[in-house]
Amino acid sequence: MFQNSTDIKELENKVWLSSPTMHKEEMMFVEEAFRTNWVSTVGENIDRLEAMVAEYVGVKYAVALSSGTAALHLCMKLAGERINRGAKLGRALEGQHVFCSDMTFAATVNPVVYEGGMPIFIDTEYDTWNMSPQALQRAFELFPDVRLVVLSHLYGVPARMKEILEICEEHHALLVEDAAEALGASVGSQKCGSFGAYHAVSLNGNKIVTGSSGGLFLTDSWQDAQCVRKWSTQAREEAPWYQHRELGYNYRMSNVIAGIARGNFLHIEEHIERKRQIYERYQEGLEGLPVKVNPIGDGSSNYWLSCLLIEKAAMCKQVRSEKEVLYLAEHGKSCPTEILKALMEHNVEGRPIWKPMHGQEIYKNCPFVSVEGDVSADIFARGLCLPSDNKMTKEEQDIILSIVRHCFD
Repeated sequence: MFQNSTDIKELENKVWLSSPTMHKEEMMFVEEAFRTNWVSTVGENIDRLEAMVAEYVGVKYAVALSSGTAALHLCMKLAGERINRGAKLGRALEGQHVFCSDMTFAATVNPVVYEGGMPIFIDTEYDTWNMSPQALQRAFELFPDVRLVVLSHLYGVPARMKEILEICEEHHALLVEDAAEALGASVGSQKCGSFGAYHAVSLNGNKIVTGSSGGLFLTDSWQDAQCVRKWSTQAREEAPWYQHRELGYNYRMSNVIAGIARGNFLHIEEHIERKRQIYERYQEGLEGLPVKVNPIGDGSSNYWLSCLLIEKAAMCKQVRSEKEVLYLAEHGKSCPTEILKALMEHNVEGRPIWKPMHGQEIYKNCPFVSVEGDVSADIFARGLCLPSDNKMTKEEQDIILSIVRHCFD
């Protein structure tokens, strides 16, 4: 099925990790915004997008914002004010420790710090590559006063929500759900973006649905939705002049971006199905190699990115500093750096696994809680993200599989 490892066919076009896939509806809705001159932060595209996403995810309200990070920031502001019952001016999480997913993008954690919180990182589990419920339980034993947990679903795979929600309830803690990568994923009949107290999704350019940028805050609370709408438009009061009694932000989504997202969202199920096909083809095509594709756990993934993990015995020597990496090629073995380099040489974009937050220089002094060694660091050392663009052809994927196989020759 695959090209000979010593004779890999050249790719005509670059294969991207996960690029936007546009359809005709996006342009139609954007042109409508231009034609009617609704190009700012109000308009039908925004209204329709909010209603569509809320209905799809299964929540009552959605607020369209400039990014998933903005949505997470306002989640933290809401959570902090609820925990601290504090003043409306200043940082809502000031002095509060917050349990956070460790293996994630920095945007999950940075909003905690925006609001004055102090992260405590919870190790990952091998079964989902998400927050370990066992490590979270251990963290509450060590830090019983913590009242906020920030959890992300990595690469579209849902975390163990039943166990994590039970632990949060036991310890009277709120849960903020970062579903930036998991729009369309679910646990049973419940969609990611509807668990816990506050929720955020992303519409960044590489996500399963995109507006080129943007994100949404999701909630069942009318009051919380109204707070976020107000805060995201500079917290202006209803007065004839610009009157303010709260700190506000310029976080609202434009009607133009909402038009792109509105059109793209109509195709979410076909995007997920194509990503699933890519994942299963990698799963089949990598058989016989000392690697595994990323697990999808007990939930229903949206298969945003397909990843692989090299078996420990098949890892060649690899050393990483803060910004550089060296490896020693060995027969029958490989490492993420070698595979990513080979992909790049063949005009293919791959990516390292998210570097764990407790290993980031900015957060290296924050506490880290684990129950079985450092799982996050192990997955980072042995894992990588494979090209998962839903426009990738079968022939292109065959070539990528050949490149990976060649690295173990």
